[in-house]
Amino acid sequence: MLHSMRFGLTLLFVSFFLLSLTTLDTNDMLDASQTMTEVELGQKLFFDPILSLDSTIACASCHKPAFAFADSVAFSHGVNDGLATRNTPSIMNMYSRPYFFYDGRAATLEEQVIVPIENPVEMNLSYEVAVQRIQENEEYHLLFQKIYETQPDSNNIAYALAAFQNSLESNGSAPLDQWMNEIDLTALTASQIRGREIFISDESKCFECHFGPDFTGDEFKNIGLYDGINLLDKGRFEITRDSADLGKFKVPGLRNVGLTAPYMHNGMFKTLEEVIDFYSDPYDFVKDPINLDPLMVEPLNFTEQEKEDLVNFLHALSDGDIPFREVGDE
Repeated sequence: MLHSMRFGLTLLFVSFFLLSLTTLDTNDMLDASQTMTEVELGQKLFFDPILSLDSTIACASCHKPAFAFADSVAFSHGVNDGLATRNTPSIMNMYSRPYFFYDGRAATLEEQVIVPIENPVEMNLSYEVAVQRIQENEEYHLLFQKIYETQPDSNNIAYALAAFQNSLESNGSAPLDQWMNEIDLTALTASQIRGREIFISDESKCFECHFGPDFTGDEFKNIGLYDGINLLDKGRFEITRDSADLGKFKVPGLRNVGLTAPYMHNGMFKTLEEVIDFYSDPYDFVKDPINLDPLMVEPLNFTEQEKEDLVNFLHALSDGDIPFREVGDE
């Protein structure tokens, strides 16, 4: 009899314990939804593989925090080991950009975020299906209801992802920023200071395209990586069909460029040293470029010291603090 009473009390205790755990989990979800911001919701979506066909690829699978939200290979791998057709760029410092993708096909981040989801060699999922998945997910349904006061839909999912990307701005922790703002006058080495002088000089012409806070003029330029024979990507021309845009690509910002190798839209240069060699004399790499920008026609012929100083300067543009860099660090 006593044994039966103890057994019954034990079952009752376990039942109450399990019920309390269920209540705790639900309350935790409610608390999270009450405090989560639009940016945090976008972050959750960005790292969630739910947006890919087989739920194996997230946005962060290719835009890796360890590499300033770029990738470390020439072409990223998507679902079913699909291979991207252009190098994965960093998505940091996108807040002020007027165009997205190398060819500028998207005018807003809200447009941009949908493209890789539907791209057959990237996430390969109809955006309509992606929206349906989010709607059917209990946690997301609750979060969207709390933040947007409506269920997940094609618009607010894009808003959340765009909000997260817009939050990935450099915070002034790069050595150049520390030096320029007189926070730390020893932040740059002598070589980096020389490299900066070369970079902004009229002779080097670097600053003609890479200017402004993020070191880009947000223009499209042909730097000689289209020859119609071995280099066939027509860039901006595929969007505008304007012959003047043949071989042009969006000038990228240079913040964190030391972390985003390999370089160019096709990832053809593995190091910054190779990049500077190319700009020193493009004809050493592409014999007969088509529609080359006038700024590039005459080789700059940097000395070895100038090349070294320029590379060192570019490394001074790397932030000391990259958001989520510890996540999936490689």
